[in-house]
Amino acid sequence: MAPPPPSQIPNAESNRIYVSNKEARVVRNCRVKCNPVLSEQKISIRGVVDELMKLGSPEKRLISLGVGDAASSQCFQKGKESFSKAVADAVSSSAFDCYAPSYGFPFARRAVAEYLSRDVKHGIREGDVYLTVGGTQALQVCLTVLASPGANLLLPRPGFAPYEAACEIYGIEARFYLLQPHHGWELDLDQVRSLADADTVGIVVINPSNPCGAVFSPYHLQQIAETARDLNIPLIADELYGHMVYGGSKFVPLASFAHLTPVITVGALSKRWMVPGWRLGWIAICDPNESFKQVKVAIEMLMNVTSGPASVIQAAVPSILSNSHEEFHKNVLIVLESTAETLYTRIAHIEALQCHSRPQGSMFMMVEINPALLLGIENDMDFARELMKEESVLVLPGFVIGLKNWLRIFFGVHSNVLSEACDRIESFCKRRHPTN
Repeated sequence: MAPPPPSQIPNAESNRIYVSNKEARVVRNCRVKCNPVLSEQKISIRGVVDELMKLGSPEKRLISLGVGDAASSQCFQKGKESFSKAVADAVSSSAFDCYAPSYGFPFARRAVAEYLSRDVKHGIREGDVYLTVGGTQALQVCLTVLASPGANLLLPRPGFAPYEAACEIYGIEARFYLLQPHHGWELDLDQVRSLADADTVGIVVINPSNPCGAVFSPYHLQQIAETARDLNIPLIADELYGHMVYGGSKFVPLASFAHLTPVITVGALSKRWMVPGWRLGWIAICDPNESFKQVKVAIEMLMNVTSGPASVIQAAVPSILSNSHEEFHKNVLIVLESTAETLYTRIAHIEALQCHSRPQGSMFMMVEINPALLLGIENDMDFARELMKEESVLVLPGFVIGLKNWLRIFFGVHSNVLSEACDRIESFCKRRHPTN
């Protein structure tokens, strides 16, 4: 009997069927479809930053005020050594080479719960905390759990662009409420009420604010919670910059008002502890009225089929969140208050730029552009491009985060670096002034 053709010879190892060269070409040329949401080019912070980075002048060193990563600045390293030691001890012990439980090690979840409960009278329990791969996975988990056909989510504008991107991927309609630059970037609660309906699954509140540098007062936070209560909508509190406040401001967790409406808090080690590359975040539920039982079940179902943060980083969480790092946190706030003041003062002397509200927290300032006072500049992207070409200073154009003809400027850098950047921005604006 003749042997079977090559296309029919079984592969004993994989139990698959070999195909002929002609058939293989057909397979290779077949068209594979992908998620239509991801089939078109999307605007993102990283994409715009990558585009701008290619434009820098070779004659001047790059100064980046576009990306919110202060971890590489030496001025923020004082007192930080113990964080690395806690991780190194976990690695050397070999006790955490294993998989962690789906929601995180119980002792790490307990440490996060105790840390968050210091400022929340209702208290947050170990079982209310879920550890995630940074703040980004935390927000993705929240949106995945809340998503349902026809759902919509209220987001701040300007805000954090990944929320809008995640909404699109998960089939949630993003509805934007405008923050008010002339009123400390507070929410217009009448507008919030007008946007909400029976399909609204949550209101995202970012406090302290990225990108505005605002810190909401306890009174305004209570107003927000009362509005959510009246609308029967939960709050998603993005508090990645929690406690990073200065200038007399005080950080109050939104979970303090969870007796009015349930609050999901998203947090991470990335900002306050200056370790964004460690990718450890959390979701914390504060729900004294127990409205979120089904939401917690859904979070647990989802996290049972996803990966969590590295075991050795989780092992270091109790040490990192302890009260023994006050010197480090104090130094960070001293530097940020100084650089915020420097940037605010310098911008005030540039005619084409205006900051309506001095930053009180986080590491960002929103600055409005007047294109009429800048030759050859029609919008914020033009400004960012030409500034990079001429001065090698990177700033983020505001259209990426929902506010055209504004800039988001990061000031989490050494004061000398910031002063040089301000010199270059001022020089650029003077050269572009119509009277020159």
